[in-house]
Amino acid sequence: MDERIINNIKALGIDMIEKAGSGHPGIVLSAAPLIYTIYANYLNINKDDQNWMNRDRFVLSAGHGSALLYATLYMAGYLSLDDLKKFRQIGSVTSGHPEYGVTPGIEMSTGPLGQGFASAVGMAMAEKHLEAKYPKIFNYKVYVICGDGDLMEGISYEASSLAGTLKLNNLIVLYDSNSICLDGETSKTFNDDVPLRFKALGWNVIEIDSDYKKIDKALRDAQDSDKPVLIKVKTVIGEGSYLEGTNKVHGSPLAEDDYKQLKEKLGFISPFEVDMEAKRYFEDKISSRTTVKYNEFLDNYEKYGDKDLEYFKRGRISYSIDKSDFEALDVQSTRDSSGIVLNHLASQIPSLFGGSADLSSSTKTYLKNMGDFSCFNYSGRNIWFGVREHAMGAILNGLALSGFRSFGSTFFAFSDYVKPAMRLSAFMDLPVSYIFTHDSINIGMDGPTHQPVEQLAALRSIPNMTVYRPADLNEVIGAYENILDRKKPSALVLARMATPNLKETDANLVSRGAYTVLKEKGELKAILIATGTEVSLAMDVASKLGAGIRVVSMPSMELFEDQSDDYKCEILPKVQTFFIEAGSSYGLRKYVSDDEHLITIDKFGASGSTSSVLDYMDFSLEKVYERIKKVL
Repeated sequence: MDERIINNIKALGIDMIEKAGSGHPGIVLSAAPLIYTIYANYLNINKDDQNWMNRDRFVLSAGHGSALLYATLYMAGYLSLDDLKKFRQIGSVTSGHPEYGVTPGIEMSTGPLGQGFASAVGMAMAEKHLEAKYPKIFNYKVYVICGDGDLMEGISYEASSLAGTLKLNNLIVLYDSNSICLDGETSKTFNDDVPLRFKALGWNVIEIDSDYKKIDKALRDAQDSDKPVLIKVKTVIGEGSYLEGTNKVHGSPLAEDDYKQLKEKLGFISPFEVDMEAKRYFEDKISSRTTVKYNEFLDNYEKYGDKDLEYFKRGRISYSIDKSDFEALDVQSTRDSSGIVLNHLASQIPSLFGGSADLSSSTKTYLKNMGDFSCFNYSGRNIWFGVREHAMGAILNGLALSGFRSFGSTFFAFSDYVKPAMRLSAFMDLPVSYIFTHDSINIGMDGPTHQPVEQLAALRSIPNMTVYRPADLNEVIGAYENILDRKKPSALVLARMATPNLKETDANLVSRGAYTVLKEKGELKAILIATGTEVSLAMDVASKLGAGIRVVSMPSMELFEDQSDDYKCEILPKVQTFFIEAGSSYGLRKYVSDDEHLITIDKFGASGSTSSVLDYMDFSLEKVYERIKKVL
C-alpha cells in the first residue's frame, strides 16, 4: 500500500503540471518517497485543528516542488481534487510555490531557495524555547525537504551553522540529492562534501538511497538524535521519465508520450485518478498516530498552561507604555531610546524574542535579565545570531510563524543582507520587527560603506512593510505602540547620533504617519518635512528662517499615505514644501514641486568626523539653511 500511495502522489503531481502546462516534474518523481514517509509515519498534524500548537512542522524548502506537496496534502485530506486541477491558476489555493495563509497545511511561503531551510531553524528554536518554559506541553519536531539549490545558497550555511551551535535536535532535514540543478549537472558548480560540511557544523548525518524502507529507518533513527540531523537521500531526478537524471526534467512539463508512459508505469492511467482505498489508508495512518498525541496535548494544556501561553494560542498581547516610566536625557540617540522602551516592553510581553547580528551593544537591543538563548538555556530570550544577517531575517520569520513577536537588529547599511527575508515577512503578513541603527551619514568616521543612503527608499518600496524613522524618545514610544498594535512587519530605523528630545513631538500622533511639530507664525510661507534626526535640524532651520515656516515630522510615510485626503491636506496644504532627509531622494518627489525642494543625498558618503562629513555632504545646519533660503 505504501508504494501505491507514493505512485498516486507522483501521478497526481504530474497530472497537475500537465494540466497547467507549467511546473517542476523532476522533484515530484524523485522526492515522493521522502514526503510520503514523513507524513505517513512521523508528522504529527491534525487537519481539524491546523493551528494545533504542538503540531510538527513541515517545510518544503525546495518550493518549486509545490505539486508534490499539494498532491500529498490532497491524499492526507487537506485539499480537494478541484484544488489540484486549478494548479497555478488565478484564485486557486494551489499557486506556483507554496503560500502561507492561502493553502491549508502550508507552514510558510517558500520558493526563494534557502529561505525555507533557514526559517525552519527559527521554528526549531521556537519549539526549544516553548519546551523549556512548558516541558509538559511542547515536544514537536520540524521536518524539511531541501535540494541542492537550497544548500548552494549562502543563507543555508549561516542557518545550519547556528542550528549546530544551538544543538537543535528537533530539526530533521531530508536532502534530496539528485546532483542536478536548472542549468545542468551540479558537478559544474557544487562539489562540496555536504555530509562532511554538516558534520563539521555540529550535525548528525545519515546517508541513504531513496528506498522507502531506508528513508523510514533513517527518520526513526533521527528521532532521538542529540544534534540536528541531515539525511542525505541519493535520488534520481525525474525517475521513470525518458529524461530522468537530466536538467531537462527539472522545470518543464513532460512531453505527451513521456507523460503517458509514466502514467502507465505508475498504474494511474486517467488524469487525476485516485485510489480512494489508498487515500483512506493514508488519512487513517496519520489520524491514528496523532489522535493520542493531540488529546494528550489538550489535557496537558489544561493542566499546565498559563495566561502567558494564551498569546501564542490566540495572538493576544497586552502592554502599557507611559513616558513617565522613562528617565530620558534632554539629548539622547533614538537607538538608546529604543533600548529603554524595548526592555520596558520585554518585561510585559513574554513572546518578545530576538537579538542581533553580533551588534546588540551598538543597536541597544539586549534584553536585560532575560538570559541568553543557547543550548545550555533554551529559556533565554536574547538570541546571539552572530554575523549572520541573511539567516537572522529568515529565522525571525520562523519565530513569528510559531507565535512570537520576533525582532532582529543590525546596522542600517546592512539591511540589504536581510531584505529577502523582509520581503517574505511582508508577503506572509508576519509581525516581525527589524531594528536598524546607524541610519545616516552622521555616523562619520566609519565611512561610506557604513553610511546608508539608499536603504530607506528600498525598504519603503516593499509592499506591506511599515518603515518608522522616529525623531526622539516620544516618537520611538509611538512607533513601538503602533508596531505592537498591528500584526504586520515593520522596520524601525534609528540613529546613533544624539538629538534633542523635543517637547513638540507626540507619541500618540505617530500612528498618523506625519503631523505638525512646529506651527507657523502668521501666514504660512513654507513647510519643512523631515524624518528622524533631521526633525531637530528642520526645527533649527525654521528658527533661522523666521515667521511663516511649518515643520512636519513624518516618522512613517506608509502610515501617512493611509490617512484620509482631508488629513493629508490639513498637514500639507499647497504651499512651498521642502523634504529634508539624509538619504536618497527616490520616492520623495511626490511631496515637493521640483527637485530643488529636495534636501536629500544622492551620492555615497565620506569618512571623517560627524561635523565634517555633514558639512562635506551639504547637510550641516548652515548649508541646509542657505539652500532653503536661496529657494525661498
